[in-house]
Amino acid sequence: MMGVPPCRAPLRLLPALTCWARGRGAPLGPRTLAGPSRRHYKKETLPASEGPVPPVTVTEIRQYLRAQGIPFHDGYSCLHTPSLFVEGPGEKQPPAGSARYSLFIDKTTGSFVCTATLAEGTWQDFQASVELKHKGVPPAGLEQLDRVDQAGEDARHIWDRALPLWELLDEEETRTVKAMFGISKVSDATLKRFGVRYLRTARTLVFPWFSPRGTGLKGLKLLGAECQGDTVLYMENTLPRPSAYHNLFGLPLISRRDTEVVLTGRELDTLALYQATGLPSLALPRGATCLPPALLPYLEQFKRITLWLGEDLRSWEAAKLFARKLNPKRCSLVRPGDQQPRPLEAFTHGMNLSKILRSALPAGHKSIISFRQLRDEVFGELSNVEQVAGVKWARFPELNKLLKGHRKGELTVFTGPTGSGKTTFISEYALDLCMQGVNTLWGSFEINNVRLAKIMLTQFAVRRLEEQLDQFDEWADKFEDLPLYFMTFHGHQSIKTVIETMLHAVYMYDISHVVIDNLQFMMGQEQLTVDRLAVQDYIVGAFRKFATDNSCHVSLVIHPRKEDEERELQTASIFGSAKASQEADNVLILQDRKLVTGPGKRYLQVSKNRFDGDVGVFPLEFSKASLTFSTPVKGKARLKKVKDDNGAPPKQAPAGGSGVSKKQ
Repeated sequence: MMGVPPCRAPLRLLPALTCWARGRGAPLGPRTLAGPSRRHYKKETLPASEGPVPPVTVTEIRQYLRAQGIPFHDGYSCLHTPSLFVEGPGEKQPPAGSARYSLFIDKTTGSFVCTATLAEGTWQDFQASVELKHKGVPPAGLEQLDRVDQAGEDARHIWDRALPLWELLDEEETRTVKAMFGISKVSDATLKRFGVRYLRTARTLVFPWFSPRGTGLKGLKLLGAECQGDTVLYMENTLPRPSAYHNLFGLPLISRRDTEVVLTGRELDTLALYQATGLPSLALPRGATCLPPALLPYLEQFKRITLWLGEDLRSWEAAKLFARKLNPKRCSLVRPGDQQPRPLEAFTHGMNLSKILRSALPAGHKSIISFRQLRDEVFGELSNVEQVAGVKWARFPELNKLLKGHRKGELTVFTGPTGSGKTTFISEYALDLCMQGVNTLWGSFEINNVRLAKIMLTQFAVRRLEEQLDQFDEWADKFEDLPLYFMTFHGHQSIKTVIETMLHAVYMYDISHVVIDNLQFMMGQEQLTVDRLAVQDYIVGAFRKFATDNSCHVSLVIHPRKEDEERELQTASIFGSAKASQEADNVLILQDRKLVTGPGKRYLQVSKNRFDGDVGVFPLEFSKASLTFSTPVKGKARLKKVKDDNGAPPKQAPAGGSGVSKKQ
């Protein structure tokens, strides 16, 4: 099978390219693939809604445009207006529907992009530009600052040294390269049309990112491949860094007359799909991981969009979320399955790609009439049990045995005694998932973001960087590429403000995991005239609704009640009423058994698991040097049966074997 999901491991390409540059004496240094600057100390943070940028609604945007006499028409996800940055003061406004309606205002955030000049900004920037124009001052200075100039220079060096794949002198080499990447059936004409090149020394394909308004090179994606038996493992790297790489591969080939497009999760899929069907096709820059809102204006012209992102359930879930951004009324989704693999695999095996596209399902179903409409969904879950279970933890294999995986749309409640290491554990727990591509948003209300980032960086590097500062930049660069974001809140916050920020993050960054540490710090500003327990119930219900409505996993840290320190915590020990444990899909308890003679022993207990009922407990070993709990514990008996609710001790697990988890 050739359709293996790409391995998101861009750093594996760095050594080969760096050595190649040094060996050839080219003006391409080790910083080439690190982006414009090596030192980026600030991870992207989400501003507080109480700050200088208040939220705006589409109704308010329409009212403002009408009041200012600015013509506009409704698009699928944006409002289209004439651009303030291309018209002269004496020119007439173009008619509605004109191609000169080149400024797009996002209906959700109010942010704008001018596709003619690449100027962009917030809703407040747009209002300021309108005021300047009324005063006769040209709205200069809002032209987008090119933050990727250096990356563009570096990309040009690589691009100039890469060879057109369709013009390699050695035909045997061409066949070998195509076979290595699983594109033996892709013609030279298709490769030439999309401008695919080959970097011989690094053994990577090079996909260009051209400016929408010209032929200027803005960046590159480098794709390496390793054959492992019958499968191909892909490795990616981008210039500029992934967070700034917003290339819709194939966009310069789109005509203004095109009204239909197919979105794929990989450039190779776009090549195969275009050759097999001749339909306009674009590849998303980060596959099924994220659809940046900055790309939406370039997709406004299409009346029909088909999303064919991959062959697994994760791609299917991503397609449904992306369709919500693009407007479900115009979207169709190709359901993954044995007869409908990803485009390149289908093309390689001689399947009819046009027939598969015709069978795509509409994204917008207002209601379910009968089981018939659920039948394929049910079959998909039954035939993909491992994928349905969710993303597996790499650092906590025992947790996989109990929870089976991390799933979207669930609420996890996590508690533990004061000083037991709740924040440190949940930090590594979330970091593990983030390293596997789970877009994560952190809301740390108890400790500030600098301290939290320091903990996570130490856990990421699995070493004390204080003693190895010369390695800081190397690890910080790798850490910066993780899909990790932080809310800038600290201390007491209202639930309304936090939920609004989370909704913004889901839209902008396709967040699928939100960590809230912790619930008690959010209860200080609630103006409800009810008791404290009712306030907590209201907040838990809000997080439950958010998780379900947005297909996003919420991990909620809650302090326990004040109880006898000699007794282990139970589900009933969670502070507040029973609503938290009732609403939760999973309840995790960090048990800390204090010892007089030395440090205590810590265990992680899964006391509720709504997915399949398995509960249990396993030991943790804390490493002070790396701040990790995932250090392997000696001995074979790790997973054990939990205590009964009445506190009776469990039976001893058989010597030399693993314990048995129990069902709820």
